Amino acid sequence: MSFTHLGLSEKVLAAVAATGYTTPTPIQEQAIPHVLARKDVLGIAQTGTGKTAAFVLPMLTILEKGRARARMPRTLILEPTRELAAQVKENFDRYGAGQKLNVALLIGGVSFGDQDAKLTRGVDVLIATPGRLLDHTERGGLLLTGVELLVIDEADRMLDMGFIPDIERVCKLVPFTRQTLFFTATMPPEIRRITETFLHNPQKVEVSKPATTAVTVTQCQVPAGREAHEKRELLRRLLREAKDLQNAIIFCNRKREVAVVHKSLQKHGFSVGALHGDMDQSARTAALEQFRKGELPLLVASDVAARGLDIPEVSHVFNFDVPHHPDDYVHRVGRTGRAGRSGMAISLVTPLDQKSMVAIEKLIGQSIPRAEGDFEVRTDASDASERPREQRGRERSRGGRGKPQRGRDRERSHEPREARGEAQPSAEARTAPEARPASEARPAREARPPRESRPPREARPPREGKPSSEPRDGARQQANPSHVPSIGRPEPRRQREADSEPGDHSHLPAFLLRPVRSPAGA
Repeated sequence: MSFTHLGLSEKVLAAVAATGYTTPTPIQEQAIPHVLARKDVLGIAQTGTGKTAAFVLPMLTILEKGRARARMPRTLILEPTRELAAQVKENFDRYGAGQKLNVALLIGGVSFGDQDAKLTRGVDVLIATPGRLLDHTERGGLLLTGVELLVIDEADRMLDMGFIPDIERVCKLVPFTRQTLFFTATMPPEIRRITETFLHNPQKVEVSKPATTAVTVTQCQVPAGREAHEKRELLRRLLREAKDLQNAIIFCNRKREVAVVHKSLQKHGFSVGALHGDMDQSARTAALEQFRKGELPLLVASDVAARGLDIPEVSHVFNFDVPHHPDDYVHRVGRTGRAGRSGMAISLVTPLDQKSMVAIEKLIGQSIPRAEGDFEVRTDASDASERPREQRGRERSRGGRGKPQRGRDRERSHEPREARGEAQPSAEARTAPEARPASEARPAREARPPRESRPPREARPPREGKPSSEPRDGARQQANPSHVPSIGRPEPRRQREADSEPGDHSHLPAFLLRPVRSPAGA
């Protein structure tokens, strides 16, 4: 079937023919007639199947009649990310070149003043992200009461990014009688609840099973080490050895990891760009445009670029980090193998990622084979600088900075006696004690002579000019000098008791010998 049988207007058909397309994709073939019939549509299809044109082309035909009013858009399209919103606007610019339609883009990173000016002139198509759209409605510069057609694109991505409450608010602001087009790649329970709440008798268009990957994409998993620097070394090797690599998107789970991998590839001579949510809008747009034009063959990105980006010539997708959610794997892999082209998806899998890989294989309904060949990490001198300082220290310590070892003697001690040239003792010799000659017999240990008794220490006379304390020193002088104990060796208890006579308080501390005063009035 060709586009001429779908009921599109002459202007739209001419624009489609100008782009070179002659045959609609399955979702376009099934969805466009329902949209032109003004019915709600629930479209379920994997990425890269032409979902954007499935609602852009019929919307252009519908919008040929009518006129936009100030601050009251006629149609509204919600996208989860700025890049997707800008991509949809490019589709309207391409296919609506022969029509005088006002298309506005409400995304973050752009001043409110410029967007307000466009809304004041009147908008036929408003493409927005949920956050910026609600900001304009709360400021009072935008009214959604004139929306005739509402499109919610990449709904499962909206769910992942936490936009479902915003979607519910928007659906309550638009008229109850509007037409709703709902597109998603997967159908989790929360998305199913939204469709049952806000769609009225929708026409379900499902061209593939939910969460399946394109058959034109070859998938494999490559074992990787636990350390981050090992994964970066393996990634560089795969990029150098990949066959038919034209360009590639490298996905990471975290924005911080995107920056690290991007810097590492630049350091090793790769032409690479970066794309993540913390970048300002101009930098994100510039990186994406350079990648599309082929000026940058490699793009390191977070999942902000995983959904819906239409870059037809992506030959390879690398999952530097295995995604935590299996649905994200489907959308990442969907960046390659688009429109019937072949593609390659390679995942770097550490031992900690095995559980996630099992969940991914369960979701897509097929096993992902392991790559054949030797993919062990080969460390060179240039890679040592990227290793953590602690690990480099551990490796240096293993190289001989620890305790000195007697290498030759220690190695020989573990060899058998025959190898060392020594005779093997007999069984009797091993069991019986060795007989020593009489001349070599060890002499018996001589008994040590008894320690001579030390002479008693003479009492030191008191220093001149310094009176002695009467209780303490007097008690010492009364004691028998022959029983003065040596320093560090206290006398036995029995000896002290025998030497002390009744009335002799030499064994008592001095503070107990001081007289105690009775309290007054006792």
